Amino acid sequence: MIRSLKKNPFVANQLLRKTVIRSLKKNPFVANQLLRKIDKLNKKAEKEIIVTWSRASTIIPTMIGHTIAVHNGKEHLPIYITDRMVGHKLGEFVPTLNFQGHAKGDNRSRR
Repeated sequence: MIRSLKKNPFVANQLLRKTVIRSLKKNPFVANQLLRKIDKLNKKAEKEIIVTWSRASTIIPTMIGHTIAVHNGKEHLPIYITDRMVGHKLGEFVPTLNFQGHAKGDNRSRR
């Protein structure tokens, strides 16, 4: 924390309040292509898998009930969107790394 903020906590509160207000004014990021596809499916009242590479898109309430296949770097993994996921990013639900386990100790190299 900056030294002047330690001395005057009122200034710190003002700075925090400004950042919170600014973030509330901004809309969540959703890729335009993804938004268009979801709106089209909602108008038709159809459910089909939507393929996307946009892991940074925020899940919004219009996406609830749809299945979105999100790219993890190798393949697209389908995610069924529920109401508890609203506000999170699509990339949070798709793991990108697979832990293969620790390498076994090679006893021959220790001799």
